[in-house]
Amino acid sequence: MTNDPASRTLSINKDTQLCISLAARPGNFGTRFHNFLYAELGLDYIYKAMTTRDLAAAIGGVRALGIRGCAVSMPFKEACIPFLDELTPSASAIGSVNTIVNEDGWLRAYNTDYLAVQQLISEQRLSPKTTFALRGSGGMARAVTAAFRDAGFKHGLIVARNAAAGQALAHEYGYPWQAELTGYPELLINVTPIGMAGGPEAGEMAFEIGAVQQARTIFDVVALPAETPLIRSGRAAGKQVISGEAVSVRQALEQFVLYTGVRPSAEQVSRAAAFARR
Repeated sequence: MTNDPASRTLSINKDTQLCISLAARPGNFGTRFHNFLYAELGLDYIYKAMTTRDLAAAIGGVRALGIRGCAVSMPFKEACIPFLDELTPSASAIGSVNTIVNEDGWLRAYNTDYLAVQQLISEQRLSPKTTFALRGSGGMARAVTAAFRDAGFKHGLIVARNAAAGQALAHEYGYPWQAELTGYPELLINVTPIGMAGGPEAGEMAFEIGAVQQARTIFDVVALPAETPLIRSGRAAGKQVISGEAVSVRQALEQFVLYTGVRPSAEQVSRAAAFARR
């Protein structure tokens, strides 16, 4: 057996804690990130990415089987709420869940997407005076919108094809809504599956190239692939870009801490993220 966490064989036993993720199109980033850190820190955990066509049964399985933690991705972030026991402030304030922790059959919900976006706003030195357009109206859009609102961004616009959902999100957070973008805001934020690998719009961009060229910053929360068409266009135009992978690393770290009670060092997180990208 090697001491390299990236290749160490895990000894699974009756006491091994299982954590899972539920997504419409599961990826390997979270699986590799979490399992690397479990091995690195000698924790008796294992992580597996999954999907489901029966959300109620899947959440019931988390409870009944004693699954320690469950990451929740699109399109389950709001739909899972009726099956949970408690929403912590990070989830209840947004009405969206991305993390479930099982405490002896009690399912407690969090939203680490919100925390991750808050961190990125600070790290990337985004000014609250910046004008922005956010495309999307689902659970992740709620988390991102809330993070920008709470960071003091007053000049925003919600862009969503779904008029009812888009108007509801805009009204809740105090921004206007449009079905399609007009004008050229300084910051473009994609919080839809547009550009996601394996999806019907994998090769498309959430914003037209003219808007990209006029913007200062491009932010795409889609993590798979790491370089979406929107991010590639932003880089080619010399813009500041914030990728979905950056969100994934930060939110996954906070999930890891909730599941295990252990916070890895920055260097360990960096190596886990690099391993997850391979």
